[in-house]
Amino acid sequence: MIASVRGRVAALTGQAAVVEVGGVGVLVQCSPAALAGLRPGEEALLHTSLVVREDSLTLYGFLEDDERTVFEVLQTASGVGPRLAQAMLAVHPPDALRRAVATEDLAALVQVPGIGRKGAQRIVLELKDKLGPPLGGAAAPAAAPVPLEEPWRAPLHAALLGLGWSGREADEAVEAVAPQAQEQLEAGGAPDVAVLLRQALRTLSRA
Repeated sequence: MIASVRGRVAALTGQAAVVEVGGVGVLVQCSPAALAGLRPGEEALLHTSLVVREDSLTLYGFLEDDERTVFEVLQTASGVGPRLAQAMLAVHPPDALRRAVATEDLAALVQVPGIGRKGAQRIVLELKDKLGPPLGGAAAPAAAPVPLEEPWRAPLHAALLGLGWSGREADEAVEAVAPQAQEQLEAGGAPDVAVLLRQALRTLSRA
């Protein structure tokens, strides 16, 4: 198993990064939070999980080891593949997912696109003893600071496209969270793309 990759970020797409490792460009499917924290030309460390299928070997990458661990545990539930597990982590950070499963908070789980009430019940039943309780006090990994000329729009839009939403849906969701981004700017901080993404996904799930 490839547990991590470290190297220069050669390229970024809407849902993946190419990391140069020992002269080889490794394609890593990244969580939206991870993509928001990567910059082409800079060195990065990604904690990875290798998903093996009959016709493919896909490497998924995360900024935090705990996020990678939860990603793998989520896939042990019936009907949860890597794409849905990634969407769950885009909406809720690891400890929030642990809390939702531990307290049987179905309302929180159905905020994830692709999870209905029955699916949420199944996830709670199958993962309650696997995810364990919240670690306590652990905050969601924040995206790396970004400049103030609204560059949060591009990675947010790309992350939504990478999760399967159409261009029109992504455009509408970006505009819906723009006031929240503006509030963060006025408060003196750079918009947190990971936080905005979770809000955008909640907006789309209510549409």
